[in-house]
Amino acid sequence: MENTELVSRSPLRILEKSIHGGLRPGSIGVIASRKGVGKTACLVHIATDKLLQGKHVIHVSYSSRTDHIIQWYEDIFAEIARQTRKGEQSRNIHDEIIKNRVVMNFSQSGVQMTQVLNSLKAMINDGGFAADLVIVDGYDFGEGKPEDLLLVKQFATELGLSVWFSASVRREQPEVDEHGVSVILSPFVDQIDVLIALAPTDAHVKLNLLKDYGTYQEEDLHLILDPKSLLIANPS
Repeated sequence: MENTELVSRSPLRILEKSIHGGLRPGSIGVIASRKGVGKTACLVHIATDKLLQGKHVIHVSYSSRTDHIIQWYEDIFAEIARQTRKGEQSRNIHDEIIKNRVVMNFSQSGVQMTQVLNSLKAMINDGGFAADLVIVDGYDFGEGKPEDLLLVKQFATELGLSVWFSASVRREQPEVDEHGVSVILSPFVDQIDVLIALAPTDAHVKLNLLKDYGTYQEEDLHLILDPKSLLIANPS
């Protein structure tokens, strides 16, 4: 099983076309939903797709142990391999791509964004880990500051990489602004290039595009998060 087969067959190619080639270097993307809807699964699927393209990924977790995040990667890769029906041939690919993945854990309480970014720069510049994508999972936008995302944007631009965040929208704060963006994200939205909302239905979770660089719109991406496989998929 070649990596190119897995990459070409991925429904994430639809996502890339929808946002004009994908999340560009120097850009920030956010996947937003209530807790437990599937943000981490989406981020890990995006990261695994990059790994299959030979890219390097750093996964920053604010909310989980590193072993828990690694298990997400194992489960999602196994499901991707299972769907190709060539599981035995996937072992070599698996062993190769995990060399290009680093998982780091931080606590948002008492740890400044500058400290996190300095740790990432040390990994990239001093450790020789040329990251193409950074995943930031579990960052609490309710406790965060808009200046944090400005620092991340500067970091991403300087190093030529892209950054995907997850954002939890609290049940008690369903209000949205004039662009349809959750009020918890409104103070940060100038630094967010791509914003995707997860919308749960009875059968699956829909992916809706709310912001595509300079354009605010609510667009059905015609992609779902399959609750059984935890993969982004084409709706049947």
